[in-house]
Amino acid sequence: MVDMKRSSEDGTNADLAPATLSVWAGEDGSPVQGATQVPIVYSAAYGYPDVESWLDVALGRAPGHIYSRNTNPTVSAFEEKVRILEGADSATSFSTGMAAVSNTLFALLSAGDRVVSVKDTYGGTNRLFLDFLPRVGIEVKLCDTSDHEQIEAAIAKGCRLVYLETPTNPTLKVMDIARLSAAAHAVGALVVADNTFATPINQNPLALGADLVLHSATKFLGGHADALGGALCGASELIAKVYHYREITGASLDPMAAYLLVRGMKTLALRVGRQNESALRIARWLQEQPAVAAVYYPGLETHPHHDVAARQMRGFGGVLSFMLEGGFEEVKRVLARLRLAHRAANLGAVETIAGPPATTSHVECTVEEREAMGIPEGLIRYSVGIEDAGDLIRDLEQAFAVA
Repeated sequence: MVDMKRSSEDGTNADLAPATLSVWAGEDGSPVQGATQVPIVYSAAYGYPDVESWLDVALGRAPGHIYSRNTNPTVSAFEEKVRILEGADSATSFSTGMAAVSNTLFALLSAGDRVVSVKDTYGGTNRLFLDFLPRVGIEVKLCDTSDHEQIEAAIAKGCRLVYLETPTNPTLKVMDIARLSAAAHAVGALVVADNTFATPINQNPLALGADLVLHSATKFLGGHADALGGALCGASELIAKVYHYREITGASLDPMAAYLLVRGMKTLALRVGRQNESALRIARWLQEQPAVAAVYYPGLETHPHHDVAARQMRGFGGVLSFMLEGGFEEVKRVLARLRLAHRAANLGAVETIAGPPATTSHVECTVEEREAMGIPEGLIRYSVGIEDAGDLIRDLEQAFAVA
């Protein structure tokens, strides 16, 4: 078994590709009775032979676990795998992706602080910005996602935190992480980047200047739509603050979910590589279809920020969106005809998943709010699975035939 801790110390991790790290990272602990897989540890608490050894672990003087709301061996393996893939000093985990977002924001912000972000973040994140943060006295400035000058001007006025999501959900806008991180650091602000769509296979925000990177692990990291989870990676001092907030508020990752996420991540590079290729092929095909008014995918040369995506991403991801000429009524007809897609509010799985923002990413928002974010009602978010791309194109073709 690869000793990842030792590899990190002597620098050999740099020689291991993401595909190798997806399999081995985080799994160098002592296996139970020689088990080759991470065990599921379902124990609420962990006992010690005496108070002194118990105190050593409780006070951080020795490794170990005290209570599974705080840390758990299975959960720790998941955190370590994500940490290594993102090239971070430290990582912690959460019960869901939105727990990762909310715990990070509330742990790092206080009344009187100012946040700069963009208008069309994921719907749940947007609700935090519009409803929950202002309720506790935190000022939020949301900018046009495609206008980097506007974002930089808002940052220059002063803020505590800049929140980025790139590519965005569901319109696949791309933000220049290095450029906006530099602007944030110039005023002493922290940068948090949601890397759910890109995954660490395609993009590493910490290497581009972000201070923290988070994931809804439910999506591509797990990849099988059978476990909820979230993750946050970054500098140890920042992670410690968020971890302490999470251990007190209790949004802990369940050991079974952690096991499923670890298992899913072993094929992360394989899945994402296939999804990158298929999504680009499907996006190019969609551009030629008369029923399609617009295609949103950063891998297309016609994407307004394709140059930024090509510079900061190694692949363009497995999610694309397209707008139909016939609007929402046409969306309902086309979705009903798809045979090789779940009509569901999820993404990043081995099966293709499709749906409109009204029932997926921005179900919490009104039609008017989605319009203000630049999210058209005639949009279909299409998360490409690992099926044969030709089969998926033929499925779309037969669905469009009645459009």
